[in-house]
Amino acid sequence: MRGPAALIAAAVAAGGIVSPAFAGAPPDFPALSRIAAVSGYEQRLSAAIAHQLRGQGLHPRTDNMDDVWVTVGGGAPHRLIVAAVDQPGYVVSAIDSQGYLRVQRLPMRKPNHVFDTLRFAQPVHVVTPKGLLNGGFAGLSIHLTPGHLHPPSMTHVGNLYVDIGANSAARARAAGADILEPVALAQPPVTIGADEEAGASAGDRFGWEALLEAAQGLAHARVRGTTTLAFVTQQWLGGRGLARVLTELPAQEMIFVGRINPLSRGEAGTIAGMRPGDGVAIGTNAPSGAGSLPAELMSVALAHHIAARIVAARLPVLAGFGPRPRLPERLVLLGVPTVFPVTPAETFSRSDLRKLTRLLEDELGETVTPMSAAHDPFDAARAPDPGQPVLDRGRAPDTHLLKTLATMTTAYGASGHEQGARQAILSRLPAWARRLAHVDAAGNLVLHIGQASPGSHQPTILFDAHMDEVGYQVTRIKRDGDLVVRELGGFYGRYYLGHVMLVHLPDGRSVGAVLGLPSGWDRPGFKWPPALHTLREPAEAYVGSDSRAATLRLGIRVGDFLTIPKVYRPLLGSHFEIRSIDDRAGDTALIETVRALGPDFARKHPGRELTFLWATREELGLEGAAAYAARVAGLGREPAVVFAVDMFVSSQSPLETGRYGGQPLGKGFVIRAVDFSHIDSPADVARVVALARENHIAVQYGVTGGGNDSAVYTRYGANAVALGWPTKYSHSPAEQSDTKDVYALSRICTVLARDW
Repeated sequence: MRGPAALIAAAVAAGGIVSPAFAGAPPDFPALSRIAAVSGYEQRLSAAIAHQLRGQGLHPRTDNMDDVWVTVGGGAPHRLIVAAVDQPGYVVSAIDSQGYLRVQRLPMRKPNHVFDTLRFAQPVHVVTPKGLLNGGFAGLSIHLTPGHLHPPSMTHVGNLYVDIGANSAARARAAGADILEPVALAQPPVTIGADEEAGASAGDRFGWEALLEAAQGLAHARVRGTTTLAFVTQQWLGGRGLARVLTELPAQEMIFVGRINPLSRGEAGTIAGMRPGDGVAIGTNAPSGAGSLPAELMSVALAHHIAARIVAARLPVLAGFGPRPRLPERLVLLGVPTVFPVTPAETFSRSDLRKLTRLLEDELGETVTPMSAAHDPFDAARAPDPGQPVLDRGRAPDTHLLKTLATMTTAYGASGHEQGARQAILSRLPAWARRLAHVDAAGNLVLHIGQASPGSHQPTILFDAHMDEVGYQVTRIKRDGDLVVRELGGFYGRYYLGHVMLVHLPDGRSVGAVLGLPSGWDRPGFKWPPALHTLREPAEAYVGSDSRAATLRLGIRVGDFLTIPKVYRPLLGSHFEIRSIDDRAGDTALIETVRALGPDFARKHPGRELTFLWATREELGLEGAAAYAARVAGLGREPAVVFAVDMFVSSQSPLETGRYGGQPLGKGFVIRAVDFSHIDSPADVARVVALARENHIAVQYGVTGGGNDSAVYTRYGANAVALGWPTKYSHSPAEQSDTKDVYALSRICTVLARDW
């Protein structure tokens, strides 16, 4: 077991601690904001902040709690301006025999009633001394739900398992995972609307960002008495860092910059009466008459035309064991209003943050730093993550396939909006195939290769994979600017409610959004609706506007679609993780099959006719395939054989029963012999298995849930066989598959095209 000192030393040796800041340079908030600072594990962020302060000519100190502070001036009064740097998260507490990481929440008492629930099936980083391990929290697969007698609730930390793609404890440890390593959501900040920002722990970040930005002028500030700027740790664990600083540095007055806990909350967990864009919140639990610190700060705000409001708030937490230090009598809290606090979609206005920083600079007597929406130091969404290296980057048996897979899975296209996916397919098809492809009336992309000969005994064969992914669609824009949206496809709504989204516009641009939570989510006794309840209920999305006109100015219209932001994430070995593996891996297999067949297929295989169909609206009920099947049947050109290529939902998860769907990742493609919509002929199953083995292709076969496009062809006389590859956590943000299986699938499709 590693001790904390060893963890810090290893992190320093890895060279990742001080990289975000350079001497004399302004803070690099896009880089700093991506440093995971789970309570008790803030060492990297503390070190980066100290390095930044030194670069400004200051002389910071770091104590045994990893608090960082810098003092200027002298004499009385001693004023302490403090911001917490930690965020709630998890720490690895065990590694089970299957390679899953178990976790303990930090803080151990959950911050709100939905905190753990909103982590299920979400991508995460495990922060190791040598770098980051990609992974995801396990979640239930919606396709396997009907087979569950008593499914886990997905509301308790006891059911949270981190899946890094390992298959044993030894493999997980060999990759760098160990007990005591922090775990945080892998979600970079997202710009919401025009000038707001959302993301996990957004409300834990703006305070230290404002204080660090204000510290740039501290060396030349006209401070009265003594002023200390402190960046404290473990605030979520009872204010331990703050207690340490107050013990070391008794102060006569204190300004706490950061998250404000109001005495009463408004809608969506807001500070009562304030929404993002309303300015600075000045929090106090005492009367704010003339001469009080809140009144003084309000006067400064008014004098400099800074929008601000005094609100009733609770004092910063100081809990724990032993005697507690006393808070200064002159005490005020400074913050900005947020919506959906302590969720993965917490949102604040960067305009408010600029105002908060200006107020701090004015109070410190500094030269004001020019800031605007166009020149905003706080735009953490503007840059890619330059942080610690990702360990054990994924491998694939075919680099060309890997490129196609990454292109397809990162393309956006919910059901009925497949144009992005269609363009991605065309971009990866060879030029000769691209010239032959066409789009039919249902939006399907169709490619014919070869021509059946009269009297030929060779079957006409159709390969079918769908292009669409699950998402949402805008059905109405409300007077307050929020969007009313409906689900496209079936999934657990709690994987997306309370998370950031993208509204995709027809011109290819996207606008950041936040999907709201069910009513009462922040109240005691809240219970999630039944698992499939959200399929019948509309949801609302916040896009940072306060009127319908403002939302329209963003370019959003009724009919636009929403998805989550997506990043292709390699896991251990050849595993990978991203939303929309269903059915973009199937699309990939067909693209690579076309490439393998080559432009000379018709000449080499006279009389053999193939059709490749990339279908639309599968998630809405197999609509694109059904339209194609009906059309060609009406023309008397129905295929003799259909190979429907779609994911095989695997129950290889600690949350599933394993009663069916047990085919694992990495062991080959799967013949989807039985599901809710179709049963393959036993003779066809045996024949595919034989062809796979003859060609040394790894093959599996089994029973799973869900349906596939083969169901719409059999009614017209086609002999249908469903093929797939194993995928875990279906229709979630943390879907996982293995590139070896997708490669095996493309190889068997090539064999079937030639030899069936």
